[in-house]
This record gives sequence, structure tokens and C-alpha cells, in this order.
Amino acid sequence: MSIYTGLTRRAALAVALLWPLAAPVQAQSAITVFAAASLTDSMKAVADAYKTKTGTAVTLSFGGSNILAQQIDQGAGADIFLSADSQWMDFLAKNNRIDAGSRKNILGNRLVLIGGRDDKALAIAPKFDLAGALGGGRLAMADPNAVPAGIYGKAALTSLGVWDSVSAKIAAAENVRAAMQFVSRGEAPYGIVYETDARVDPGVHVVAAFPESSHPPIVYPAALTRTASAPAKDFLVFLSGPEAKAIFEKAGFTVLN
Repeated sequence: MSIYTGLTRRAALAVALLWPLAAPVQAQSAITVFAAASLTDSMKAVADAYKTKTGTAVTLSFGGSNILAQQIDQGAGADIFLSADSQWMDFLAKNNRIDAGSRKNILGNRLVLIGGRDDKALAIAPKFDLAGALGGGRLAMADPNAVPAGIYGKAALTSLGVWDSVSAKIAAAENVRAAMQFVSRGEAPYGIVYETDARVDPGVHVVAAFPESSHPPIVYPAALTRTASAPAKDFLVFLSGPEAKAIFEKAGFTVLN
């Protein structure tokens, strides 16, 4: 993480030397959001809608919630964090990196099994033969030990009595979108992602949805960081407003606020 911080400081210095005199004012009005990879498309649309309405730019950084949370903990310049689970928001809260009073759960999602062009139909049920369906292939999923989508996926497979039969066949990815790409490119016959992810890639389709009772509820908490700029507070409110709600619902998310 020290390498990341050093690179960030050097990059910031280089950019500062190139900016025109008016740039510091623009930088103060910009908002930086760190958001889970599964929010990529919808958050881009929300940021565009906010800029159209207010004229304020929103800079977005996407990745696994675990990586983003650790970057914020190490001092990365984020104003708002949107996590794909509560665990990594709790991590930042414990380390006093977020404004606890601003925290709220804004979205929900569903966990699904996806397949590529040549997959076979498969029903999700206790003890279902996922290992047999994989054959010599692998199951693509976000890192089950750190990334929310992978943690949910492991919980679901464990609950259904399937994890032990496939744990040696996991193709672990750094985030849920990277896992989906394994399936989309034909590098894995099946994968576990969120329902909203499957909607944006024509190279995959939903084979079946996991029972919601098989894993902890999927929630996306949002919060201001302790160093958030003043405009960030307005954007956090916007995330729960009607314009953002319409975008999230169209993408397939459940709006909780």
C-alpha cells in the first residue's frame, strides 16, 4: 500500500504542475467516489445525471470493495465509499475513516450463477452437481476470502452443501466484473456474479438465481469519508433521490432508501 501512496503523491504533484491557475477551484468542487465494481455502469449514469443537474463533476474509481477500503484506510483521497457489503464499511468505521452518521444502506442485489455460450442447463438446489457440470473447467468468482461477491458466493455454496466439491476448481478474480469476464471470454463455463452484472454483458446469461436464504443479505452501504469535501454531502443525498433511484432500478438493483 505504501507503493500506491507514493505513486499517488507523485502523480498529484505532476498533475498540479500542469494544471492552469483555475484548477485548484475546480478540484475543490469535484467529488471522488470509490465504488464497488458491480456499480460501474449505474454509477457512471448517476454521475452524469448529477453533473447535468448541478454542473459538479464526479470522479469514479471502481474495484473490489476490499481493495478500495484498504486504499481509503491508507489515505487515498475518496469523498464517498460505496461498498458491496457491510464488512468493508465496518472495517473503515472501526478505523475511524468514515463519517459514521452519514452511513446508510442504499441498494440490494441478487446472486446468480451465470454461464457462457456453451454451458448446460443447471438447477440450483441442495447438493446440486456443480462440480460435474464444470467438468475439467473452473468456476469463476470474485476472491471468496476477501471480495463481497465471492464471500456471498462461498456462503451460498456452503449452505447448499456444494462448496467442498468445487473449492479446488475456483478461478478467483480481483472483483466481480473480472470474474464475469472469465465466463464471457469462454475461459470458465460458469461463474457467480450479481444479477445486475449479468445484465450488462451479452457474452453471459443467468443460469439460475441462488436462494436468498442461502447467503447473507446483499446490501450496498454508502458513507462519507472523514475527509469528504462539502459537495460530497449533496451527492450522497442525490444517491437516494428520484433520479438515481430510477437509474439503479433500471439496472436491476433493489433501492433500499
